[in-house]
Amino acid sequence: MMEGCRHQYSRLLMMVLILFLALVFPSSSLPATRRFQFNVRWKKVTRLCHTKQLLTVNGKYPGPTIAVHEGDNVEIKVTNLIATNTTIHWHGIRQMRTGWADGPAYITQCPIRGGQSYTYKFSVEDHRGTLLWHAHYSWQRVSVHGAFIIYPRMPYPFKPPFQDEVPIILGWNKDADEVEREMMMTGDGPENSQAYTINGMPGPLYPCSDKDTFIQNVVPGKTYLLRIINTALTAELFFAIANHTLTVVEIDGLYTKSFTTTAIMIAPGQTTTVLLTADQVPDSSAVFAIAATTYVTSIFPFDNSTTMAFLGYKPFKTLNRLSSLSPVQNLPHIRDSAFATEFSGKLRSLASAQYPCNVPKTIDKRVVTTVSLNLQDCPANKICKGYHGKRFFASMNNQSFTRPFQSILGSHYKNITNRVFSFDFPEKPTASFDFTGVDPVTSNMNTQFGTKLLAVPYGISLEIVLQGTSFLSVENHPIHFHGHNFFIVGRGIGNFDVNKDPKKYNLVDPPERNTVGVPAGGWAAIRFKADNPGVWFIHCHLEEHTSWGLAMALVVQNGANPSQCLLPPPADLPSC
Repeated sequence: MMEGCRHQYSRLLMMVLILFLALVFPSSSLPATRRFQFNVRWKKVTRLCHTKQLLTVNGKYPGPTIAVHEGDNVEIKVTNLIATNTTIHWHGIRQMRTGWADGPAYITQCPIRGGQSYTYKFSVEDHRGTLLWHAHYSWQRVSVHGAFIIYPRMPYPFKPPFQDEVPIILGWNKDADEVEREMMMTGDGPENSQAYTINGMPGPLYPCSDKDTFIQNVVPGKTYLLRIINTALTAELFFAIANHTLTVVEIDGLYTKSFTTTAIMIAPGQTTTVLLTADQVPDSSAVFAIAATTYVTSIFPFDNSTTMAFLGYKPFKTLNRLSSLSPVQNLPHIRDSAFATEFSGKLRSLASAQYPCNVPKTIDKRVVTTVSLNLQDCPANKICKGYHGKRFFASMNNQSFTRPFQSILGSHYKNITNRVFSFDFPEKPTASFDFTGVDPVTSNMNTQFGTKLLAVPYGISLEIVLQGTSFLSVENHPIHFHGHNFFIVGRGIGNFDVNKDPKKYNLVDPPERNTVGVPAGGWAAIRFKADNPGVWFIHCHLEEHTSWGLAMALVVQNGANPSQCLLPPPADLPSC
């Protein structure tokens, strides 16, 4: 199939003719090409009473905002000015036939080595809204990240006008390289973050941070569009603004039926766009607190702290003694699962004539996979610091994903078969048991290691059921899909029942996303059409879980027509 896609000579000649006509008779409707330069480099930054080197793009933390228009062609040249490898992922961009630009190291490309460059080229046709970009090598995304905003062709389907738009990037502060290195060496869990951040600022509740506080000025009575992005490495977060309500209008770059809420829950890799109206009467300080704190479903240690910023009602100018201000009363408690469940349940696709909900009503294949933490026996002559002297790992269908030191997409494109990976990812759990009722610590939790891929034909309607387990800890897992958006047709607590649960699916207006939170002690069912040829990473967006192997890769084969085939690799694609 791959070979047939390369030799469509008659169609190629037709394309050349069309290109010639376009040059002779130029049209203003041709898409614009937006070009950006990213330099990955170290910068000295002072936070939390210490000065340290921080990995950045263009010396900025968070990194620069990419702002383009729907339908644009985008070219971003990434130059690696550090000694360590790097890659960049354009999170939420589907990369239709351009998997070479997706970014995850050793899945779709070899890393960009120190001193080298690679230009990511892709289209944002049929994309709009708030997305993000971040490094996809090791744990570099802790500081190498930013907003990716796509302005729509058509007017917004919610009530304008708004006075301004404000990216709100929620982050995590810690030396991630050292955390990852220690975790993988000892088999223990990761150290907690030192602070959460809002737009790179910890806020006044942390040491030495009164001046490192984000303040957003607003005009009383005006409405603002907040583009909220969670880039935190290991934490789902609650977010709220004191005394204010938020109107949710978009998630993961996809419009929703609007609803008001006092707070939101947002997982790593997710975006939520809300409208905020400055309709409150401030006290003499002229400010209201903005806050984010962790949403906890795990028994593992966590960072029980709160990052704070401020909404300043004009003519607000300065604020003293920030840390003495009251907490945000409408911020949910860290273990408020009822709020998180209710909030997620309110999310619905817009499902309008202009923005229809194209959820597959029927499916060609159903895949059921467990989403598990694992406890591996300690190798001989090693000291392991995980629970009971073992090592922590994670898996899907008891397969702990191992990334090869070569590009899986490159090997697939060249039809290279070897022992590095195989196309036999199990399509159902390898053993049937009470997934969410098993004893969390006494069961055999050893996993298998390898690079097993799930391969499907082009164009099939696919359902994937993500089944949580109670091994070690019952907790939420934010699972991110590269290459496709999907519809969350069902969720539930306990074990998925194939005979009962599909009858309760929402096939009218289910939320469409690229990152789904598998509920603690439960399951989530998603559907999508596999219409994007390539190799696509599927993984938990809690960084330690991906490092432990909670991941898989989906291979969508080429279709019958040239427009259904993966494009050839670019000339500057890095080599391993």
